[in-house]
Amino acid sequence: MTEAPPGRPGRPVVVKIGTSSLTSADGRLDGSALERLAAEVVAVRAGGRPTVVVSSGAVMAGMTVVGVERPSSVPELQALSAIGQIELVHRWRVALAAHNVVTAQVLLTQHAFRERYQYLQARGTFARLLAMGAVPVVNENDAVTADELPFGDNDRLAALVAHLVGADTLVLLTDTPGLFTADPRRDQSASLIEEIIEVDHELERVAGKGTDRGRGGMASKLAAAKIAAWTGVRTVIADAARAGVVAAAVDGVDGVGTVLHPHDRRLPARKLWIAFATGSAGTITVDGGARRALTEGNRSLLPAGVRHHEGTFEAGEAVEVVDEDGAVFAKGLVQMSSAELAVAAGRQTSELGDGVPHETIHRDDLVVLPQ
Repeated sequence: MTEAPPGRPGRPVVVKIGTSSLTSADGRLDGSALERLAAEVVAVRAGGRPTVVVSSGAVMAGMTVVGVERPSSVPELQALSAIGQIELVHRWRVALAAHNVVTAQVLLTQHAFRERYQYLQARGTFARLLAMGAVPVVNENDAVTADELPFGDNDRLAALVAHLVGADTLVLLTDTPGLFTADPRRDQSASLIEEIIEVDHELERVAGKGTDRGRGGMASKLAAAKIAAWTGVRTVIADAARAGVVAAAVDGVDGVGTVLHPHDRRLPARKLWIAFATGSAGTITVDGGARRALTEGNRSLLPAGVRHHEGTFEAGEAVEVVDEDGAVFAKGLVQMSSAELAVAAGRQTSELGDGVPHETIHRDDLVVLPQ
């Protein structure tokens, strides 16, 4: 295997820790595991690498505090997250304070990546926190988010944060040594995949589901790695229980886990959010001419190139764009609702009535997906 190059001194590192790595089998926060990982974060930070922690576990912590089983309704989950977030950050603060390191809490929503002003504000805040020597502990703002799982157990959030803070390494810690050729819980012949150059459909197929204690799984980690790759960030998926795992991942130690290499091409933050961090409300099928205009000409999608659509959506929602063979090749934010598109599809701009948007998806809101 080609050894992955270690990160550069001074560049930030983002370490995402899943719920299953911070809780015991009975669902309670595992204080010893958190303290050990905090010490590893401090060691990397002491080596000249500012470090951001993206920590899951708020809902489980809330369940422990209140003494209830995991509910199914979104409002109850959000309430438990609000209760548990205090406990979770308190544990991080105590663990980091033992090493004379200051903890900062940062709660994010999708808007921090969708709106440029909020993105710049968040980036500035992180820069100051890291300059002050603090370790930001990041989580999604579950208590106010409109969806239960907009990021996917913080994996996608961690990848977007890596881009936000200018990191060159993203470490995704979980309860397995990395990605295997098959689910090792069911197939004893499964072997660890130590290096990935490109995430393809076969890798996505073999990615297993999460554990009972975590809502993300290997599929969401691959999705996060794809985001990171398109921002020039190297990703390491590794076992949180391995001693010295954070430093080993950052330093590029051979065999530490599954390493996913970055691409040369980069996508800006807002297009990353459109492409990878928001769900699709529908599908728009376009003709060959429209596909060429989008993929080769950097053009907006006009109603004239639309064949038909599926799903019900409003202006501003994300949709997938497919060709006449059904292959998804782009994603974007629509400027018209599905009802408006049903009337406008196939029509020239001159044929559209007053008040009807002349573009189905503006080129600034469209991402041609990496193939």
